[in-house]
Amino acid sequence: MSQLTRQTLPKLWAIIPAAGSGSRFSKTELKQYQMIQERTVLEHTVARLNQLPLTGYVLAIGAQDDVAKTLPFTNPDKAHFCAGGAERVNSVLNALEYLSDLASEEDWVLVHDAARPCVSQSSLHDLVHQATATDQAAILAIPVRDTLKRVLHGHDIATTVDRSTLWQAQTPQMAKLGQLKRAIQQALTDGATITDEASALEHVGEAVQVVPGRSDNLKITYPDDLELAKLILAVQA
Repeated sequence: MSQLTRQTLPKLWAIIPAAGSGSRFSKTELKQYQMIQERTVLEHTVARLNQLPLTGYVLAIGAQDDVAKTLPFTNPDKAHFCAGGAERVNSVLNALEYLSDLASEEDWVLVHDAARPCVSQSSLHDLVHQATATDQAAILAIPVRDTLKRVLHGHDIATTVDRSTLWQAQTPQMAKLGQLKRAIQQALTDGATITDEASALEHVGEAVQVVPGRSDNLKITYPDDLELAKLILAVQA
């Protein structure tokens, strides 16, 4: 491969939205700063992403966050910080706009939950390989395993939901920088409900594929999730 070809290849960046209040975890403590094996959850998450050949990573943090910039992240020379937003989607858009001054619209971006520290190296490489090989946005996901019930009033079951075509979305979610930024901007303008990056892409008609992930790619949402994450990281180690 020539030097010119290497220079023109799209780069790979990561975005970690870390400005949320995490109220379901605790009213007073942020889940990304809980400790596991003498490191914060956020440090574990960043370390996992840095198993990829990232050009850089952007943490979107809250205005009152005085912790993130003090942490000893892996590859600190690649770390960038920007202001988070009111919701996750606003934080991601802020990070994309920040990256627009550093990166090409054709560069790839991985968006990953700050409180998802257990994603495996194999899953990360599978996702990147699939997206780049097909030149199409992709997300990690797993097929829904449990029987699902629709409950409309109180606690009474209305019906059982067919799960044969249902997948549970995870992160990272991967797309071209320009593609994802335009999709989020349009979705917000339209007042669409955006729960993840794929939903913004879907809203504007962009194809998104699922890449089979693993059930141990846990998102810490409730206090008992933290204990499970500790066990998963211990086993993975």
